[in-house]
Amino acid sequence: MPAEALKCKECHSTYPLDASYVCEQCFGPLEVSYDHSALDDAPALRRKVQAGPPSIWRYADFLPFPQRPQTALDAGLTPLIRSERLAERLGVGEVWVKNDAANPTHSFKDRVVSVAVAKAKELGYEVVACASTGNLANAVAAHAAAAGLESFVFVPADLEEQKILATGVYGTHLVAVNGNYDDVNRLCTELSSEHPWAFVNVNLRPYYAEGSKTLGFEIAEQLGFELPDRVVVPVASGSLFTRIASGFEEWLELGLLEGRLPTFNGAQAEGCAPVAEAFAAGADVCRPIRNPHTIAKSLAIGNPADGVFALDLARRTGGSIDAVADDEIVEGIRLLAETTGIFTETAGGVTTAVLAKLAQRGDIGSDERVVLVITGEGLKTLDAVRDVVTVHEVEPTAASFAATVPAPAGVR
Repeated sequence: MPAEALKCKECHSTYPLDASYVCEQCFGPLEVSYDHSALDDAPALRRKVQAGPPSIWRYADFLPFPQRPQTALDAGLTPLIRSERLAERLGVGEVWVKNDAANPTHSFKDRVVSVAVAKAKELGYEVVACASTGNLANAVAAHAAAAGLESFVFVPADLEEQKILATGVYGTHLVAVNGNYDDVNRLCTELSSEHPWAFVNVNLRPYYAEGSKTLGFEIAEQLGFELPDRVVVPVASGSLFTRIASGFEEWLELGLLEGRLPTFNGAQAEGCAPVAEAFAAGADVCRPIRNPHTIAKSLAIGNPADGVFALDLARRTGGSIDAVADDEIVEGIRLLAETTGIFTETAGGVTTAVLAKLAQRGDIGSDERVVLVITGEGLKTLDAVRDVVTVHEVEPTAASFAATVPAPAGVR
């Protein structure tokens, strides 16, 4: 298979393809290393991709398995929608919305969990687990249930009720931790050395992260094997942001795509914006946020594992990492819904608000093709929009309706 080893991103030491995530030499993060020399030429690869299944497994040649895994829940091949109304509202040329809420558990996390659970089964694990801010919890619980595996899901105790319920329903062992996500992650890291479990975002993190690059493959394929000019992506740990770029880079190296890497703009919430703050300060490392406070809880990672790599990507592509306030997040949710019919969770509100900020700032050229990455479903964070929805209560008479409900301009 093309995957040949785990390699340290810092010192490039190599390790076998087992459940490891940190370099023993320099403590740097490990990632999957590939040798694609045996693959077909670019035209044949494009045809093979297009003939593949309607899921992330159409990209199996670029994932760390000797053959295409059989999974119970299929993730990927979500809609990429051109939104002329959103582009017009923002005053930019071309906006495409990648709606990854259209996955089995309604977030992009189905991609990473599909890969991680398949690898866990291959390595012989019977229990999968994770530290999560919500969406990953949903995905791990669902995919473990479908695969017949036990699961343990650890989340901050103040997580949105919708995400708690949408996790527990699958019969997982749901553990609420009194602390923020970084506290949860530290606990899971400790437990991963004490229990023979596959923690998808700890000891299986190199494989888990590979699922995110399928978003890059998919965007390029859906654009006719072309690259956008700019992508706007939410940043929590920074893994999704950097792995979409990895997908583009991999296909550029193989000749499936032509051109150069798009401009990458990252989006964070002001209440937890370690990467945005580092970018603004010109720093090379992120100062951890000890007490995150934002409605965008799925992005509230105060000590992002891939923050330094996100900074590097934004800078080398001429992009940025921006942060927006909670009221802007809510406006972003509403803007996307009103112009596209897509109801996003708070993370998508962050991303849409940053897109609006970029447009207002004049950063986006009139001829640019921009892709906005939406990672989760709005029904998961209903409380965020509770105060902005107006309900007109009337009696069952035309007179009551006329007296109560104002007619929009131009409507009779």
